[in-house]
Amino acid sequence: MLPWNRIQTLLLDMDGTLLDLHFDNHFWLEHVPLRYAERHGLAPDEAKARLYPRFRAMEGTMQWYCVNYWTEQLDLDIAELKREIRELIAIHPHVTDFLDLARAHGKEIVLVTNAHHMALELKLQETALGGHFDRQICSHDFGRPKEDRRFWDWLKDRVPYREDAALLIDDSLPVLRSARDYGIEHLRAVKRPDTRGPERDTGEFEAIDGFDELIRSLGSEGCRSG
Repeated sequence: MLPWNRIQTLLLDMDGTLLDLHFDNHFWLEHVPLRYAERHGLAPDEAKARLYPRFRAMEGTMQWYCVNYWTEQLDLDIAELKREIRELIAIHPHVTDFLDLARAHGKEIVLVTNAHHMALELKLQETALGGHFDRQICSHDFGRPKEDRRFWDWLKDRVPYREDAALLIDDSLPVLRSARDYGIEHLRAVKRPDTRGPERDTGEFEAIDGFDELIRSLGSEGCRSG
């Protein structure tokens, strides 16, 4: 169980952590290839064969998360394509209840995302989650993703926190490893970032099944400390 009495700052990822990764997986694996095939006169499977290696080659880089980069590279309006399927954007179960409880317990709640500003704005509009955060941090303002250890130095200049009093929840193992190497003490992975996909192997990290278990543990911690 997490030592909630020692945790002051929550550093929360967005896609796959607070939000269902199904939107992003469907967007990149199905919707973009479909529109790319239509634009270039290809069969959908041929478009996927061309695009998937390009996507994999950019994973973990700032370009991978950049709407403008892919708009230029693919000659597609990526922002508009995201809006076409905005109805798939969804909050994971129990997230808002957890955020409300964490605020009631006096935790600082910080959204820390690699998402491009355009994608961030769209998702906050669709979910109305913005009001739940004390701060919103986008790695595009720094120019390096969370996978880069230097990001955490930059973050600390903007959100003063103690590494031993911070909890990072993220669905990316490279991000969790970067944060661990930086010294953030409390780390949790996410077992099922995409609710329509299989559970993930979370490696060396403890993982949550859902935010309901965090609600139970934070609530019980509050009862003990009270």
